[in-house]
Amino acid sequence: MSEVLVEVKNLKKYFPTSEKDKVVKAVDDVSFQIFKGETLGVVGESGCGKSTTGRLTLKLLEPTSGSVSFKGQDLSGLKKKDMRALRREMQIIFQDPYASLDPRKTVFQILAEPYQIHHPNMPREEIYENVTKLIDCVGLRPEHIYRYPHEFSGGQRQRVGIARAIALNPEFVVCDEPVSALDVSIQAQVINLMQDIKKEFNLTYMFISHDLRIIKHFCDRVMVMYLGNIVEIGSKEAIYEKRRHPYTQALLSAIPNIKSKDKGERILLTGDIPSPVNPPSGCPFHPRCSQCMEICKKEKPCLRTMADGTQVACHLQLS
Repeated sequence: MSEVLVEVKNLKKYFPTSEKDKVVKAVDDVSFQIFKGETLGVVGESGCGKSTTGRLTLKLLEPTSGSVSFKGQDLSGLKKKDMRALRREMQIIFQDPYASLDPRKTVFQILAEPYQIHHPNMPREEIYENVTKLIDCVGLRPEHIYRYPHEFSGGQRQRVGIARAIALNPEFVVCDEPVSALDVSIQAQVINLMQDIKKEFNLTYMFISHDLRIIKHFCDRVMVMYLGNIVEIGSKEAIYEKRRHPYTQALLSAIPNIKSKDKGERILLTGDIPSPVNPPSGCPFHPRCSQCMEICKKEKPCLRTMADGTQVACHLQLS
């Protein structure tokens, strides 16, 4: 049995609205585990709660309720000082390489900052040596450390962001759509870089993306989210081949397959995604589900574990 690095239990995040007694249920009672050394992919439509879940996992956002444990330690009870020390082991790569880097600082200043915060007595010569190693590790040249973010391309900026994330040798990194803002040709380079870094630094990734092909290529397990809920979670083989949940079936039917003559039937969902302010009763997916039963409208399904270990939140007895 693999070692559990991160454990999330009954996690909720509700945001207040301008209307009294109404909240946005961004994440609504999710529970999952991330095992050491794996890459857990998180996929779903925009607004399903992927990024919020990632930030809650790192305690960048305070949950409404529920708990997150890292290496068996509950993060909810930690003081600010203790949490700051733990930041060395938990990092994030942001989606937008243009907004995530301080435009007033050079690359050296950006990459030196983690050492200055967490190792205040480290000599400048050692910091410089570490920064040059980081730059080389992510495929940039030594002279790049004197440049400002606006002097780089999007792919180069994201490489700087990756270097910053691994500066303190973390164990766990949340990757919040790290290639979605990049050109397709650059996406492949950054994904390959992240795979190499994962092996070199023995990292565990939580990889958030809406690109189903990247998730299939990059991840070991896949978690499918819809309207703040987990609808299916399991190995990528089980998710992509068996597709037990109707939402997973619809989502994966959108992947173009140019190699196969059998294109497969595209499942088109009718209607709009319900509002997280006023989610439907019962199964959150039932208003758009072609296989909806009466029980789906009344009772919210819990995650059921199938014979192969996949968990599915669906009243249909799919196996």
